[in-house]
Amino acid sequence: MTSTLQLEIRDHVATVTMTKATMPPAFFREIREVFRQIAADSTVRVALIESSAKSFSYGLDLPAAFQEMGAHFAGGGAAQRMELLAIIADLQDCMQTLVRCPVPVICAVQGHCLGGGIDLITCADIRLASADASFSVRETRIAIVADLGTLQRLPTLVGEGHARELALTGCDIDAERAASIGLVNRVLPDRDSLHEAALSMAKAIADNPPLTVRGVKKTMDFTRDHGAQAGLAYVGAWNAAFLASEDLAEAMQSFTTKRAPNFKGK
Repeated sequence: MTSTLQLEIRDHVATVTMTKATMPPAFFREIREVFRQIAADSTVRVALIESSAKSFSYGLDLPAAFQEMGAHFAGGGAAQRMELLAIIADLQDCMQTLVRCPVPVICAVQGHCLGGGIDLITCADIRLASADASFSVRETRIAIVADLGTLQRLPTLVGEGHARELALTGCDIDAERAASIGLVNRVLPDRDSLHEAALSMAKAIADNPPLTVRGVKKTMDFTRDHGAQAGLAYVGAWNAAFLASEDLAEAMQSFTTKRAPNFKGK
């Protein structure tokens, strides 16, 4: 447990629970450390991010940020501007740790998801929401250009038009609209059913061959970043290297004997 996060690993599922509705500077360092730990744990097959607070996230804790980094926000010469650039780059790297996570990441969103919350959920592979969820690229309304990944990742998820509308207006959208534009995969009636659906999805992923799941994620990420033709070459090389596995033999044997498979990631 850190000051802002709890991590529980059970049955190959790493559940990361945010304990605060805001993101103080410590949050970014802590989530990077937690996801480095998840990435290094070969027993983890999927990660689930949820919040124990009333809302998923109101974004950056502005008073805490100004207390720790306020001297960098205004005035100063070139050297001070370079220091702020380094701070922003470090915060970006904290978020990118989720993108680089070798296992799928699911976000379960209830209540408000604003500003930094959007940065966070756009790092995930899959997003679920409760019916009371609302979403906003709120930085625009407080004179900040969102700089931790929303403007780069959101267009890939929802398309340029929707992404620009959300970023330029800073308006709130509800869960139904978020689902209609592809920001979330599914809307659940309430917080309890959201948790159950997210955990059920995590367990379904964890039941699949873990090396194959990692390969699917890496191949889809590579194709997104490099295009279909390069992606085809990538998956061909991946399967040439990893297709012959114990898990493949287990899949064939369990199919012929009509029993549930027991995949070990070998």
